[in-house]
Amino acid sequence: MGDYSMLDLFRQEVAIQVANLKHLSNLKQQPLEVSELETALQSLRAIAGSAQLVELEAIANLAAAMTGLLDDGGSSTLPLTQKQIDSLLHALDLLVGISHAEDLEGWLAAHSEDLISTQAAIDTAQQAPLTTDIRVEASLINSSPVEAITDSPIAVASSSLLDSSMLDLFRLEVEAQVTTLTDGLLALETNPNSAQELEALMRAAHSIKGAARIVGLDAAVGLAHVMEDCFVAAQNQTITLTGDQIDVLLRGVDLLQSFSSLSDLHDSTKEAEIGSIQATISAIQTPGVALVTQATQSSTKPTPNFDSINSAPIAETEPISLTVPSPVPMAETEPISLTVPSPVMETSVLLVHEADEIDVAIEPITTQDRVVRVNAENLNRMMGLAGESMIEANWLNPFIDSLMLLKSRQLELAKCLEKLQLEAISSRSLNPDEMTLLEIARRKERECRDLTGDRVTQLEGFVQRTANLSDRLYREVISSHMRPFADGVQSFKRMVRDIARKLNKQVKLDIIGELTAVDRDILKKLEAPLTHILRNAVDHGIELPEVRLASGKPPMGTIRLEAVHRGGMLAIVVADDGKGITPETLRQQVIDKKLVTAEVAAKLTDNELMEFLFLPGFSLSKQVSELSGRGVGLDIAKSMAQEVGGTVRAASQPGLGTSFHFQLPLTLSVVRTLLVEISGEPYAFPLARIDQIVNVEKSEIAAIETRQYFTTNQKNIGLIPAYQVLNLPPPTVIPDPLWVVIISDPSDTYGIVVDRCLGEQELVVRPLDARLGKVQDISAAALMGDGSLVLIVDVPDLVRSVNNLLNTSRLAKVGTEAIVPGFATQRQVKRVLVVDDSITVREVERKLLQNRGYTVEVAVDGMEGWNAVRSKPYDLVISDIDMPRMNGIELIKQIKSHPRLNSVPVIVVSYRDREEDRIQGLEAGADYYLTKSSFHDDTLIEAVVDLIGE
Repeated sequence: MGDYSMLDLFRQEVAIQVANLKHLSNLKQQPLEVSELETALQSLRAIAGSAQLVELEAIANLAAAMTGLLDDGGSSTLPLTQKQIDSLLHALDLLVGISHAEDLEGWLAAHSEDLISTQAAIDTAQQAPLTTDIRVEASLINSSPVEAITDSPIAVASSSLLDSSMLDLFRLEVEAQVTTLTDGLLALETNPNSAQELEALMRAAHSIKGAARIVGLDAAVGLAHVMEDCFVAAQNQTITLTGDQIDVLLRGVDLLQSFSSLSDLHDSTKEAEIGSIQATISAIQTPGVALVTQATQSSTKPTPNFDSINSAPIAETEPISLTVPSPVPMAETEPISLTVPSPVMETSVLLVHEADEIDVAIEPITTQDRVVRVNAENLNRMMGLAGESMIEANWLNPFIDSLMLLKSRQLELAKCLEKLQLEAISSRSLNPDEMTLLEIARRKERECRDLTGDRVTQLEGFVQRTANLSDRLYREVISSHMRPFADGVQSFKRMVRDIARKLNKQVKLDIIGELTAVDRDILKKLEAPLTHILRNAVDHGIELPEVRLASGKPPMGTIRLEAVHRGGMLAIVVADDGKGITPETLRQQVIDKKLVTAEVAAKLTDNELMEFLFLPGFSLSKQVSELSGRGVGLDIAKSMAQEVGGTVRAASQPGLGTSFHFQLPLTLSVVRTLLVEISGEPYAFPLARIDQIVNVEKSEIAAIETRQYFTTNQKNIGLIPAYQVLNLPPPTVIPDPLWVVIISDPSDTYGIVVDRCLGEQELVVRPLDARLGKVQDISAAALMGDGSLVLIVDVPDLVRSVNNLLNTSRLAKVGTEAIVPGFATQRQVKRVLVVDDSITVREVERKLLQNRGYTVEVAVDGMEGWNAVRSKPYDLVISDIDMPRMNGIELIKQIKSHPRLNSVPVIVVSYRDREEDRIQGLEAGADYYLTKSSFHDDTLIEAVVDLIGE
């Protein structure tokens, strides 16, 4: 259960306890029986205690109020009034809502006032005379059907519906079609008469026009209409679109796209700008019209947002001088066909309207499966559940083993019965009736053995099918975290084109591997580094057309952006065929910036020189432009690669071009790790963060003053005990040779000494609960195949912790029985049994005690706890009071009256905080009586230490 957050555990707890409250729904017909009342009170106290534990005061107060009301009037001797019953039932509905809430935090935010008012109503009803029977508050009961219809949002005027949901759908439609328009216009520059591209452009503009007409955006209708007419004219070969005309059309696309981000779509300033562009596009449709631009490149929307990466926008929109004929009249209203191009669609969009004259049709998508928007948090939860299903499937294997053991025992029983029958026959010691009974026993045993064999076979088949199904589910959920590479690079072609036109260069961007699956988080992180590299390639790498021609190159330069899976990694290459980087120029720049001396620089290889490009602030450009030259782009690329556990390197050939090679993990959801054991606990080191794994003999360890080290590859590596860095107890067994995991950062390298290596394993990364904040030296968690939790080490943070340790503390000796302050070299692990019917409380107590080094086992009620304490030795029992089957008081009395167990100390941890409850627990034999608020300080731990020590 360590995979769940505390809120998830609490929601499960409420779901379990609500099932015990079903009898409350019959209160209007009859009062509760005594047993039903006691069950309800126990469940409500459990909910209140768990809510208090996770600091949900509103729920704790509500459950406490329900407990008080039921305790006073839930039985037939003291019946509840109608108002009190109504209040209880409404409170029960709220608890049911909590148990069903997928997003509990969101549910609580939406129902906070209802929780408080319901508690207040219960408190008021509890104080009212029992003879009073008035209607429940209006806020606490469901409205009548008439009121519900009147107040329902469905009853709001259609214009309100249009202003909300229809505008949202319009935005989605624009977002979907704009990419088709942009890609198509860029393709027309190389093939201006492509019938396929012109058809797609016409249909995309037609779809936006229809969608804009539905929501009443006349300016957008007009702009989309003239763009559609322009594409139709190109289809009819009346005109051939030039680069300058495509610039104007792209500006129109930018204006249409701006509607998807405006809070007010009816923006008068935006409509005026659209009108200006509309007139310009209308002029394009007339052959021979002079179109003179003051800037050959204009864009109202930098793509992507360069401001976020400290770069100026490409250019401001400048006025266009042209001869404008009479505006082309708009056609009459025609049927609208809304199409969603599959390559860019993120959700299926259907716009509807009440007007009969508008015909809305959705064309079937044939080129690609549909895509829907899913909340990232939902995907993370799905991944957690898929991992849980795999682990739960593995738990069935022990049951098969148990059945096989049962089958073998039955076989032994059969042999005993057969032997008994043979001896009875030979000695004639049994009468006929006894012989008949013996024969019946043998027959029954054979039936049981056959039945067990059948069940084992069926269970084995079920386990195999379940394991296969859970594995397939797990892999499908993993794949749902992946997106095609094209989703993250759609805007780059437009960006490269715009920069090239600004610099009077001819550049073509070829994207290879658009369908390569990339983790969505990695794809998002790639945007800024790739943007910088592409801008640098256009600005510094690709030469002007006349320079390229003089060098024997084609006038149009090419940049290749490629993504491919290779060797279990994602390989991304950005390569240009420009002028490249001269090693001597780079070497001189390194010397001029005083990064190394001239003597050292002379010995650097070309690959070592290229590494200087990734230093912060390093640039080969002699001047800073609005496009590049600040020396921040490649630094961002290096940082991003390291952040996700990958690498990036650069290569260049003078006169032939420069390339950048990224090696990144396929996904951040799954990580290949080295499992190690530290102080008896498993930890995982990401393989991408490990330099080397070595065995070091004790005889190979040397020391300078108090620092131990060993030598590998002619380099001294300092030895650091892992348990000391992580503040864990030292190991009880010192292996020889030592297992050493070598890790490093750009300036330091250390050998982390672990107890032993357990092997490599792929783990599904589960982020830690945000409420924990940053956990030192730990980046995430994962579940092992047996359901146990393993922590994933944050290697950069661990290196920093080692540096802090070296500066502030004395290192323990490795390879010896060294004593670290605060820990003993040998100690007996204390065993604690936690008995509580609340899964939330059990989990919190288990974690608290395990973190202090205790071995903890749990029981779900008093009866299970009593069976456990009789079968296994425990140093301490911690028990709740209100539990089914056997409550805590009965359990304590059983333990204290047992001749072998009466010396076992018992701590009561209960939601009940009244003095009489405390006295009752202590009189039963408890050594401590604590309330569940003790979790929020050290009271519980102090009591445990007082009774059984550390």
